[in-house]
Amino acid sequence: MHVEANISTAFGCTLQGEVEEDWVFDMANQIARQGADSIGLSDTVGYGNPAQVKRMFARLKRELGDKAGGAHLHNTRGQGLANVVAALDAGVTTFDASQGGIGGCPYAPGASGNIVTEDLVYLLESMGLDTGIDMVKLLAARRILAEGLPGEPIYGHVPDAGVAKNFKPARELASP
Repeated sequence: MHVEANISTAFGCTLQGEVEEDWVFDMANQIARQGADSIGLSDTVGYGNPAQVKRMFARLKRELGDKAGGAHLHNTRGQGLANVVAALDAGVTTFDASQGGIGGCPYAPGASGNIVTEDLVYLLESMGLDTGIDMVKLLAARRILAEGLPGEPIYGHVPDAGVAKNFKPARELASP
């Protein structure tokens, strides 16, 4: 069994506002001592910014080494994908996302859901990172999701704009 723990509202909280970074890392270290295999950081209300995300994930890696986990990011204030790039720069390789950005946080008025899977996959693939996800099939699945959730907001830029004409999945870029 692999136990992964994430610290919610690590970048800020709708109820308390600022969350002290030292508190976040005290909590992360306590969770590691209790036996969790990996500990990630969550921006469950969309307060994080790229500088903060990069700094905190770099510190998480320094303090926890191989136990440093992934990122759970929301796009509430439009910084979700910028935060992904910052986390990538800090060595994060695992990201939570949801198709169509569905979800959200009941404790954060106006909070959108997780970062949009379709936009995340497009970002990573366009950067040459092979996600193993077929963009065409992912967009087809989104249409099924939208049909199954009539009246629910479905988010995402790539599904609205389409993929760029010169878009090539990372695995095609790597092919000779």
